Amino acid sequence: MELDSTDLTPVINRLKRAQGQLAGVTRMLEEGRDCKDIVTQLAAVSKALDRAGFAIIASGLEQCLVRGDSSMDTKDLEKLFLSLA
Repeated sequence: MELDSTDLTPVINRLKRAQGQLAGVTRMLEEGRDCKDIVTQLAAVSKALDRAGFAIIASGLEQCLVRGDSSMDTKDLEKLFLSLA
């Protein structure tokens, strides 16, 4: 299934933000920052990636249901959801 590029703009922005956060985590590790601060930032990166993944799945689900794209069945969509769980 090919996703609509207009639906992906917020996802791309979220991934770029997560990329910056991940670079910050790496920098924090290199600087020997406090473990609690590092884990907090790492959790934020993880949450941003999860949200991006769910947004991609939601966009794909919309295409399947609303636009009639039948390239994926419910089992395929379930596998996608579970891969982020």
